[in-house]
Amino acid sequence: MSIWKYANPVIFMQTSGRLLRWLVPLTAVLMAVGLVWGFAFTPPEENQGSTVKIIFLHVPAAMLGINAWLMMLVASLVWLVRRHHVSALAAKAAAPIGATMTLIALITGAIWGEPMWGTWWAWDPRLTSFLILFLFYLGYLALWEAIEDPDTAADLTSVLCLVGSVFAILSRYAVNFWNQGLHQGASLTLMQKQHVADAYWYPLMISIGGFLCFFVTMVLVRTRTEIRARRLQALLARERMA
Repeated sequence: MSIWKYANPVIFMQTSGRLLRWLVPLTAVLMAVGLVWGFAFTPPEENQGSTVKIIFLHVPAAMLGINAWLMMLVASLVWLVRRHHVSALAAKAAAPIGATMTLIALITGAIWGEPMWGTWWAWDPRLTSFLILFLFYLGYLALWEAIEDPDTAADLTSVLCLVGSVFAILSRYAVNFWNQGLHQGASLTLMQKQHVADAYWYPLMISIGGFLCFFVTMVLVRTRTEIRARRLQALLARERMA
């Protein structure tokens, strides 16, 4: 069957309800195992000491901060092309989660950077593009709240999402584009270990899996809430007209 069937709110609600029964416990287990293993049972690193353990928060949050925006981009394009309301509501639902993850990445990066670089902040290409991405998140959320008509808000926020995607891409690849800057290269790739010792790589991968499940869970929950809110608004509008 076509994937577009899930754009039907009824089918989406049924399918997401079934998925959440598995996602919620899986999220709890993965996040608990990854974070407890990472923070409690990994050894200090030779050069960075215990500060290296912040990667178990920083790396998953940074990855989601970027990829949440890219997920919003896909959902926004679906809205602009196909006019499926579920896709627009999914993009709206993902924005606060992505903004929170971006903020966590900025804060944890500053906490790690102060002892490593001797400063809380530097106008490094990746850090700067990441900060701009966070500001785009705030603008996206504000635009949804500022426009009363939901379809108009979905149109304008989708255009904003297209523009902000430039900074999501820069945040991911800034270190490759510019050689200068304090921020190191990628900590890892999903295909192979890179720059991360085994003692940190395994709990980090579990932590990333937990954060990813958390993101999917929250997007589904918030999208379901948005659908219910839209239904309630439609019912109230009918009652006023009756």
